[in-house]
Amino acid sequence: MLFLYNLIVILASQLLKLVALFSPKIKLFINGRKNVFDILSSKIGVTDKTIWFHAASLGEYEQGLPVIEKVKDQFPNHKIIITFFSPSGYEVRKNNPIADVTLYLPLDTKANAKKFIKLAKPEMVFFIKYEFWPNYLNELKQQQVKTYLISGIFREKQAFFKWYGGFYRDALKAFDYFFVQNEKSKLLVQKIGFSNVKISGDTRFDRVVSILERDNTLDFIEQFKNNKTTIVIGSSWPKDEILLVDFINQANDTVKFIIAPHNIKTEQIASLRSQIIKSTILFSEKDTNNQHNSLNDYQVFIIDTIGILTKIYSYGDIAYVGGGFGNPGVHNILEPATFGMPIVIGPNYSHFAEATALVNIQGCISISNYIELKNAFDLLLQNKDERYEKGHICNTFVQMNKGATTIILNHIS
Repeated sequence: MLFLYNLIVILASQLLKLVALFSPKIKLFINGRKNVFDILSSKIGVTDKTIWFHAASLGEYEQGLPVIEKVKDQFPNHKIIITFFSPSGYEVRKNNPIADVTLYLPLDTKANAKKFIKLAKPEMVFFIKYEFWPNYLNELKQQQVKTYLISGIFREKQAFFKWYGGFYRDALKAFDYFFVQNEKSKLLVQKIGFSNVKISGDTRFDRVVSILERDNTLDFIEQFKNNKTTIVIGSSWPKDEILLVDFINQANDTVKFIIAPHNIKTEQIASLRSQIIKSTILFSEKDTNNQHNSLNDYQVFIIDTIGILTKIYSYGDIAYVGGGFGNPGVHNILEPATFGMPIVIGPNYSHFAEATALVNIQGCISISNYIELKNAFDLLLQNKDERYEKGHICNTFVQMNKGATTIILNHIS
């Protein structure tokens, strides 16, 4: 099976080169990997000591950031290497200040794994949540490099737990320790013969709690809000926006809306704006607004940029988090939760433990259609006690689940 896996990886690498001719994202995926080994050679010297973190994409990077920061503090003489598999992670965080080297991870061939690890020379390696690459793991095991999984999630459908998954199970032997999010993951890992596993929880809770300690001030959002009740719509997709636009257009003028779409392509932003009848301004227009209106004159603020949604949540009274009408489902709800506001989401959330928990304890409301969305927003807008109670539930949930980073760091120390 490992032979078949290696053959598939090689064939996929050739196929991706063809797809890159037609897909800008795949083009980034291919071109970004061309100079990885040259960059490693130039930035990691013979005497350098390194620690390597791997994240599939942006979400996993943010999830692992509390551990990365603490490890950097504990090992100040080591260089930090961060790798991404996806362009949506690398392209956003390629200039992050915490890493000494940020790279795409070369595809999982034996030759790539051997060369990467030889150049990187990591003393410790952390894989965040998932992404189990057999050739990299086998090489790490052969080189006896301490390797950890943090905020791990395992599900019964994964290859490790199937009759044909022997080579995947063998690759897991590279891990010195598994730090998993929940009891189910722990039991699954133990079921296939590993006792080096501990429930640490999810480091994302530590990440979002730390957000409260930073300066989240955005003067232009404060001016727009103007002390009015504000609904922040984060990471929305067109399927979310169909319902949301109907509500926005009929909403009372005492309510303001900030929309931060998941996709900020010009044509999609234009389409969204064209559907809204309320006075609307874009982030990209705020400094060149020649209509003699101040920001507080507008009812809707569309954020056609990235990187500031977390700070925007701090100004919200109610949050709607998008993605819940798609697959795999809802986006990150912990960021609005940590600011203590009630959250509304779509129906697809079962793959996300935090969303399931918050729906069950009634800090979060799941809706499936426009009537349910309208009822949820009307309840939260008209009943302050209900709004404050659900917000308190969300904030308390985040505070009660922090601490995973401390568990991990205590172990590796």
